[in-house]
Amino acid sequence: QVQLVESGGGLVQPGGSLRLSCAASGSICSINTMGWYRQAPGKQRELVASITSGGRTNYADSVKGRFTISRDNAKNTMYLQMNSLKPEDTAVYYCNAGINTREYVNMNYWGKGTLVTVSS
Repeated sequence: QVQLVESGGGLVQPGGSLRLSCAASGSICSINTMGWYRQAPGKQRELVASITSGGRTNYADSVKGRFTISRDNAKNTMYLQMNSLKPEDTAVYYCNAGINTREYVNMNYWGKGTLVTVSS
């Protein structure tokens, strides 16, 4: 059984920083593309940033220059460094990954989410 667990969310003032982590565990052979998504109240879930197994990154226009996605393949962990946070960044942030196990190729997994609140 594969699990994705996010951590690092919380309350931060506008202009502040947070670092989210996503740890994958279980019967993992390898992990393909990983990504962070977010869902604000009353809005659809949207892609924030993604990173391939080779380290190629992609960002939503709204976070370019403020957020940095990275991963540690040896630890099966992904990170999201969020700087210059704005109230509109408030959302539940979800980890997503395409994971190869002995049974399945590139099975899509989601974490349960971590809440980020940007408010003074």
